[in-house]
Amino acid sequence: MSPHDAGYPDAGGPDASNRDAANPVADLPANVDDAVWMAKAVEIGEAVRMWTSPNPWVGALVVGKSRSGQSDVPDVWTGATAPPGGAHAEAAALAAAGTNARGATVYVTLEPCSHHGRTPPCADALVDAGVARVVVGVVDPDAKVAGRGIEKLREAGIQVDVGVSSNAVESSLAPYLKHRREGRPWVVLKLAGTLDGRIAAPDGSSKWITGPEARADAHGLRAASDAIVVGAGTVRADDPALTVRDAPGRDPLRIVLGAPGSVDPASKVHPAHFHDGSLADLLDEMGSRGILQLLVEGGARVAGEFQRQGLVDQYTFYFAPALMGGDDGIAMFAGPGAKSMSSIMRGRIVSVRRLGSDLRVDLLAPERCGQPED
Repeated sequence: MSPHDAGYPDAGGPDASNRDAANPVADLPANVDDAVWMAKAVEIGEAVRMWTSPNPWVGALVVGKSRSGQSDVPDVWTGATAPPGGAHAEAAALAAAGTNARGATVYVTLEPCSHHGRTPPCADALVDAGVARVVVGVVDPDAKVAGRGIEKLREAGIQVDVGVSSNAVESSLAPYLKHRREGRPWVVLKLAGTLDGRIAAPDGSSKWITGPEARADAHGLRAASDAIVVGAGTVRADDPALTVRDAPGRDPLRIVLGAPGSVDPASKVHPAHFHDGSLADLLDEMGSRGILQLLVEGGARVAGEFQRQGLVDQYTFYFAPALMGGDDGIAMFAGPGAKSMSSIMRGRIVSVRRLGSDLRVDLLAPERCGQPED
């Protein structure tokens, strides 16, 4: 097999070098099923997630016949969405394949676009390239696409199969898909605490509950988010910068819940956007600004408000192997909670990972659980 990259699989930014050793399609035989190829397309898209917003982080593969004469070892070219204004994943993969795309099968996580935006329609590029088959993970719910790309391909005589590994693709593209379907960002509530659920000691100290590996991972979560939210009380108490320092990626828009005069003008959080209205209005405003993922970092009062109003899509907990050992430390959520066992929120744990001596646990809210993973 001769894999050829046209994306950024190292996730080190738009100028990251592409190496065969890092290529997620290396050594795959021709007889693997569609789900395997789509899983690789998801990996390729995830690798550029830090750089594509407000566009979705799409991955694509062109799987063609082997030019070496080995029928069981296909040639594969990959593509990933470039930063805004650059090529879409399909266009990048087709450019890498060149004339070898004719008669090939293309795997793409999101339906190819069919309209002129900052780039030409990917559906037209696929037709012009003469591909024989296109396998799509999910239909693009954007009103400008919404099935039109698939229709254009089929009208050109191209076989199109839709829904391969759709659960995995939906999970990968959840922020984009929610934004296009509901007009609001995907809300991630991040909390770091002890195993007995405390985020700070009674004296308010919290540095550092978790270790360096967990903190670096949390910076990656910031880099994957377009905006980050904290309460004015957290700014006054901790003076956080809310920037990305221990991971590749861009700094998110910093949002402080409160009036502009509620924090010191010299605080590290500046420049920041201040919001003194309802949380629902904040989500509507951020959605209108093209924010796909919004990260809530606290503190406990803000976490409690987002939780009680049912505004959280994903909870990301970082647990340290430590105990406060009492009830006087600061709990993860402030304010009233469930009144009985029958009213507690039950979501679905979708990931548990060890980070140094700590654990990261990702929990989806009930309305985001959907179907089990592929």
